[in-house]
Amino acid sequence: MGYNGGMASTSKPDALWAEDPEEHDFAAARDYLSLQYTPAIAESLEHALRETPTVRTYEAKDILRASGLEPLGRKNFHVAADLAKVTKGKKLSPVLLVRDVGRHVLVIADGFHRVCASKLLNEDTVIPARIVTTP
Repeated sequence: MGYNGGMASTSKPDALWAEDPEEHDFAAARDYLSLQYTPAIAESLEHALRETPTVRTYEAKDILRASGLEPLGRKNFHVAADLAKVTKGKKLSPVLLVRDVGRHVLVIADGFHRVCASKLLNEDTVIPARIVTTP
């Protein structure tokens, strides 16, 4: 058990994470993906994310590094809300990821704020995710 800025950290993914994403996570992923891909491809990726099983393989630091995104801090409203959920014992939804092999980047379709919150707690925490590859 580590200590990070007033909050105990954990490396047990089951303590922080729900088994399956919530229904609204898939719609949010589709909306975000439609900014980067055609609507048809975004819908196809959403369908694939619904069908693929949740895996427990990737650490917060690696998801962020593969995405090329800078992590947000605890002052960000959404990150703070996710940290508050964890403090109250509520589980976070697994993240939805798209491996874009053409651009050589990992797209966090839904769950960026949850990844950032998890990294603040413990960057080595394994984050449950559903991951698909672009066509």
